Amino acid sequence: MKTMLAAFAFTAVVSVGAYFVLSEMGFSSAETQSAPSVRLD
Repeated sequence: MKTMLAAFAFTAVVSVGAYFVLSEMGFSSAETQSAPSVRLD
């Protein structure tokens, strides 16, 4: 049980970290899939 909870915690930390890293690098799906004429706020 302890190992499973540690794995869930690790997954959450990696997911949140990946979200922030990819957002800072400009790899969001909105920026990737939009055309140059689309204004993103």
